[in-house]
Amino acid sequence: MKARLDHTVLAEVDGMLAGADADAARMYPGDQDARQPVHTVYVPAHTYTADAVRSWGAAALAALADHAPGTDELARLLDLPPAVVAASLPLVRDKLAREPIEDLRVDFEDGLGPCSGDDEDALAAAAGAAVRRAVEQGTCPPSIGPRVKSFEAATRARGIRTLDLFLGGVLAGGPLPDGFVVTLPKVTAVAQVEAMDRLCERLEDAYALPRGRLRFEVQVETPQVILAADGTATVARIVHAASGRLSGLHYGTYDYSAACGIAAGYQSLEHPVADHARAVMQLAAAGTGVSISDGSTNVVPVGDSAAVRSAWALHARLVRRSLERGFYQGWDLHPAQLPTRYLATYAFFRAGMADASARLRDYGGEGGVRGVQDEPATVHALAGFVRRGLDCGAFTEDELEAGSLREVVW
Repeated sequence: MKARLDHTVLAEVDGMLAGADADAARMYPGDQDARQPVHTVYVPAHTYTADAVRSWGAAALAALADHAPGTDELARLLDLPPAVVAASLPLVRDKLAREPIEDLRVDFEDGLGPCSGDDEDALAAAAGAAVRRAVEQGTCPPSIGPRVKSFEAATRARGIRTLDLFLGGVLAGGPLPDGFVVTLPKVTAVAQVEAMDRLCERLEDAYALPRGRLRFEVQVETPQVILAADGTATVARIVHAASGRLSGLHYGTYDYSAACGIAAGYQSLEHPVADHARAVMQLAAAGTGVSISDGSTNVVPVGDSAAVRSAWALHARLVRRSLERGFYQGWDLHPAQLPTRYLATYAFFRAGMADASARLRDYGGEGGVRGVQDEPATVHALAGFVRRGLDCGAFTEDELEAGSLREVVW
């Protein structure tokens, strides 16, 4: 049989879809190849020093030494496979000694508290200079930057001035660190994101930075970001409103829950309002190259061993819950949360590595050997799973190549 349509029909359809093709390529470029940190650590600006990362790592190792039970008991406490915990603990200790923090925010917002204008001016410049010293000393994490005050009318001028002075402090002794990123909190309107885009452009001009060098994240902490007055999803418009500068969306557990009227005792990453907000974030960011991050728990591991272990059990469960739902990053607020951040994360990747490796090997070969016929999109997700595990240190290149990871069932 012969086809009855000639090339003119394809040309007609191509012409009709040219605009849609261009929009799709611009608005949905796909996932970025860049490493995504497993967490963001918030350090109040008045406590930040160039040795902050080293200090957090030492405190995390001390918490493990002081409060962790034996391996089997720790596995039961955290509801993790004993074999995975035993294999992960040496990796976690190495991580805490070598790179305890992957992403750090110097906090000039909620973590700072009351501060006069002159004092915050001095603090912004000093904190920026401390980042510069950390870079020079080799103690700067892969990603770092400030969280400034929001662009609401009452705090807008302060946020802009703090960012200006902080940036000046960082640049006074050398170039901007590769992973520099700014966090914009309590966004309520697309216009605030557009204004932040413009501010970054003006700062690039003022400090002779290449166009597009400054990037920022938006914190999803208000109901208006999820649902606008006209019933549309504001966050979907925000993702595309920053001229490619937007690097991430971060869920703010407690501000968002409080704004939705949730009583303090029930505000949690496990509350249904949190699940709904994050699902909308996930949909809005899918395919755009903008990463998503979960929020925090305010139950921190302090006090006697019983209190620390109870907080660890909660934290590990929440980290695992986020990972299972496709949120590979979260917030940590205390050094003693780092052990469970990495233990739960490493256990997640190590437990899934054997199956992911086998399915990747099967695909393109004898597909379906393991009773699973994967689609190309799932294969891409499997490869991303392996890459994330390698990036965070859950397993090594040698382990992956040797196929030494065994399948573990929760």
